[in-house]
Amino acid sequence: MTRHLLEVDDLTPSELADVLHKAADPNPAQILAGEGVALLFEKPSLRTRNSMEMAVVQLGGHPITISPDEVGLDERESAEDIARVLSGYHAILAARVFEHHKVERMARVSSVPVVNMLSDDAHPLQALADLLTIKQTFGEFEGHTVAYVGDANNVARSLGIACGMVGLKFQIACPAGYHFSEGDLDRIRSSGIDPLVTVTPAEAVSGADVVYTDVWTSMGHEEERQQRLDAFAEFTIDEHLLSQTNEGGILMHCLPAHPGEEVTRDVLDGSASRVWAQATNRMHSARGLLWWLKENS
Repeated sequence: MTRHLLEVDDLTPSELADVLHKAADPNPAQILAGEGVALLFEKPSLRTRNSMEMAVVQLGGHPITISPDEVGLDERESAEDIARVLSGYHAILAARVFEHHKVERMARVSSVPVVNMLSDDAHPLQALADLLTIKQTFGEFEGHTVAYVGDANNVARSLGIACGMVGLKFQIACPAGYHFSEGDLDRIRSSGIDPLVTVTPAEAVSGADVVYTDVWTSMGHEEERQQRLDAFAEFTIDEHLLSQTNEGGILMHCLPAHPGEEVTRDVLDGSASRVWAQATNRMHSARGLLWWLKENS
């Protein structure tokens, strides 16, 4: 059976543990030797392109990055037809898209694994890197708490699901009107946790070991920028807020960052920051995932 990763809970908890174990292996199997991996981008990215290309190379494969104007996803050709063509050439197909339904449609017809490199609903590759970073920092997941402060977006959704799968507690603070939908909360709860949801950042970070944030205005929401700046004005991660975490608490951010908005520069570059290691772990976790998918499809 062909396995896909469109959201992090497309893996079972034991499969997720195997992916993270493979991600930490410095001597990966050359399981993609002589094979290609198609990386289709509808949205641009610094970390996703570089981490995925290098992950493929480290597994012995050949990455081919495809820009939006080369295929015209759902304009020049349908998502289904693109998937059928690319799966005839490549061992794995990965796509970074605006609408989640595009990766779902690709997965339905593809004969090889499809990986969601980001959609408006989910960012499972980021969640894998987040878990790897937390495990490297604390050595285990049990007994630790992740606090997310900001917009309940695709990153927060995947993170919440991932936390439930490994036994991390999850607490989230968002302004009114920017919380998860009930459907998203149900998806997170189905992973095994009941997240704390609040409009108060201090309540979310109290007792936390990890404070996580993201930009307030994601790609595709630029017209809402001023409205969001106003709504999130009290949600900046600064030294004072970070000091309310447990001793040894760390900062995480999926990047790119807007210092002075969601996080201050001194915190981003401070001793508690794991942001740069987290970015590097995008490559390691992607390698673990691709390795696992190739072995299990």
